[in-house]
Amino acid sequence: MPNTEKHPKSSPIGYEIKDGVALISIDNPPINAISAAVREGLLSSLDKAKNDNVSAVLLYCKGKTFIAGADITEFGKPQTSPTLPEVIAAIEEFAVPVMALLHGNALGGGLEIAMAAHYRCATATTKLGLPEVTLGLVPGSGGT
Repeated sequence: MPNTEKHPKSSPIGYEIKDGVALISIDNPPINAISAAVREGLLSSLDKAKNDNVSAVLLYCKGKTFIAGADITEFGKPQTSPTLPEVIAAIEEFAVPVMALLHGNALGGGLEIAMAAHYRCATATTKLGLPEVTLGLVPGSGGT
């Protein structure tokens, strides 16, 4: 039986180990926005995967889309740790392969998280984008 666990009750992050692979899920409807709770849960899950000595990490989202951007309810508020660049660095530097499974939209910071993974696998209809550049803005975590 797989080791399945949900982070604290209100966490949008799920963590499970199956056949030596850490399965990290994001379930933050409606667009799986990158909230403080998502960032915290992702870092916590990566730490857990490191301690569980897994052979790989699979990152995926529940619902109709991969991460479709920032949590706009956090705009205009002081940034809290962990920041998106910290999460991206943790994924990029992870010792075992990290694969992101993409579907729906992977936009803004969601695309930056996908690009941080060592491998990506997307459905044929997945839309990728950095919509902030149409406004003349550099992507929030430097993704280019």
